Amino acid sequence: MTLAEVAKEAGVSAPTVSKVLNGRSDVSSTTRARVERLLEVHGYRRRNASPPRSPLVELVFHELDSVWAMELVRGVEDVAKANRTEVVLTRSGTRHAPAPDWIEGVLRRRPLGVVLVFSSLPAEVKQRLRSWNIPFVIVDPAGDPDPDVPSVGSANWAGGLAATRHLTDHGHERVAIITGFEDMLCSLARLDGYRSAMTMAGLPIDPALVRYGDYSVESGFEHGMDLLAGPGRPTAVFAGSDLQALGVLEAARVRGLRVPQDLSVVGYDDVPLAQWSSPPLTTVHQPLRHMAEEATRMLFRPDEPGRAGRRIELATHLVVRQSTAPPGGSAAAPGGADA
Repeated sequence: MTLAEVAKEAGVSAPTVSKVLNGRSDVSSTTRARVERLLEVHGYRRRNASPPRSPLVELVFHELDSVWAMELVRGVEDVAKANRTEVVLTRSGTRHAPAPDWIEGVLRRRPLGVVLVFSSLPAEVKQRLRSWNIPFVIVDPAGDPDPDVPSVGSANWAGGLAATRHLTDHGHERVAIITGFEDMLCSLARLDGYRSAMTMAGLPIDPALVRYGDYSVESGFEHGMDLLAGPGRPTAVFAGSDLQALGVLEAARVRGLRVPQDLSVVGYDDVPLAQWSSPPLTTVHQPLRHMAEEATRMLFRPDEPGRAGRRIELATHLVVRQSTAPPGGSAAAPGGADA
């Protein structure tokens, strides 16, 4: 099919179709989507007109100032370097999807592939990346992406189960949880793991001990101060991230409680900072760096059979340090247990 025929069917001019093909930004999103849909339907392929791809992997976050984000950066860099490719870091959008204007920049840069740290992608973005033959993968501590999107995640439910069972096996009956955002599937999966462990131990779940945070130190501190204020306080807290766990440790200090003698605390992620907290933090190891490595490797295998919609889920495991003990007891011996 010629450009003129595509233009006629789309109800636009041939130069407009040319602009869409060349990634120009001066075309409305509605027109662009209509033209690209017709190009895809009719199997149109660019020949000789497409600029060469840049030896780049683009890593896209909604924020870059967290400790776990740096672990993902290192994972992408390790694989990119092994493939003689540079990494471009882009900050865009919300925790759910990149900003609408991000796609214009990525089409100009023409990277070899894109790793996105989001829970989903708008249909238009997926279509435009595919029409330009730019492979993409979601590495997803945020949640499960659409089934047609390749992704790498981890066993969040198993991690929540292991963290809570560690506490109930130590004899804790009032166990609080500070999970993450209420609209993130990873937060809900860790919460489901907590609930399953409490049920398995024959313990009731007190709604007052279930809190939703935002994975920050401030969130852990605020919820920790509230949870530890009254006489019915929990004897243990499972925090949905190591940063939230650090906030709980500070709240315990302010409330005059000793960890682990008066309060046990378990975190999540096992970022490098966790082993240097006071006391060193028992936590669930989420293989963030390995997740990013696997996602980047997928970019370099774009023609792999079954790649579209492929999901890789990596195991988590519990790392036992000195922030947990039986109620009123001393710290547990360091060690680890598979989750």
